[in-house]
Amino acid sequence: MEHIVTLAAAVTAFAPWLEPTDAELAAIEAEAPLLAAEVEELDTVIALMDRPVNELDTRRARRAHARVLAARAALANTAGTGEAA
Repeated sequence: MEHIVTLAAAVTAFAPWLEPTDAELAAIEAEAPLLAAEVEELDTVIALMDRPVNELDTRRARRAHARVLAARAALANTAGTGEAA
């Protein structure tokens, strides 16, 4: 039986080429508003699952979905220009 300590060097080996490039980090940062809007929409849907939906809840869900659509549109409009939102 081998102990994990003997494999520590292999498990925690540092590989600098595995780090994201500056371009990949910029792409992730550009998508951050969309990801935040999608998480907020998911939180809204989950919160509304355990109770009867009323008019205010319906508006809340529509606003969350509208924010996702706006973030997607903003990301699509800036995707070809090379500039961050």
